[in-house]
Amino acid sequence: PAVDPVAFHQPAQSRGLDPLKPGRQRLVHPAGGPQRRTEVVTLANGFEERNTPWAHSRRRYDAGLGMRSLDDIAVLIAFFEARQGQLNGFRWKDWADYKSGAPLAAVAPTDQAIGTGDGINRVFALAKTYGSGGHSYVRPIVKPVAGTVRIAVNGSELPGSAFSVDSASGAVTLAIAPGGGVSVQAGFEFDVPVRFDTDQIVTSVASFQAGDVPSVPVVEVRL
Repeated sequence: PAVDPVAFHQPAQSRGLDPLKPGRQRLVHPAGGPQRRTEVVTLANGFEERNTPWAHSRRRYDAGLGMRSLDDIAVLIAFFEARQGQLNGFRWKDWADYKSGAPLAAVAPTDQAIGTGDGINRVFALAKTYGSGGHSYVRPIVKPVAGTVRIAVNGSELPGSAFSVDSASGAVTLAIAPGGGVSVQAGFEFDVPVRFDTDQIVTSVASFQAGDVPSVPVVEVRL
């Protein structure tokens, strides 16, 4: 099934799972982040060979750490049942990494380079580049948050009427194709498409009141 439009979202100063708007939820302080898969083979001479079958990382989270009360557990179970466990996906906001720039910085139209014009192509895919020490990784952004995308061509921001955004795929379509060699840049907020990574949530009132929280694994869905 396709990832549905329901999302866990959290404002800056929320507590627990609270209604954000019809059909959307928010979650406090989930733990998680990117996961890589690296195959390491140690040779007879002690040297290593390393390889990876994954071109992209995959994010994992634990929604259970956001639970603060039994009411929170009830909301989580309702959300879990509505998604039918692992069957249906949803949008997740990773508060450690949800913007084209730094988490505390305002979104700017020149945050990320997303392509170069050739005078013909008008469609560009949103992406975020992570760089360090001469190495970089380009992450496709397929679930931008509607209304947050800003586009610049050759460093100058375009008005909203000059482009459209598919918030279900991350594709940006410009009204006019940029000329050859002209840079296309973007700024945006984005969600992660995820699903529950379990078909069971085990809860205990006594354990929860004693300080234990249920483990509720959530994993990114490749689209």
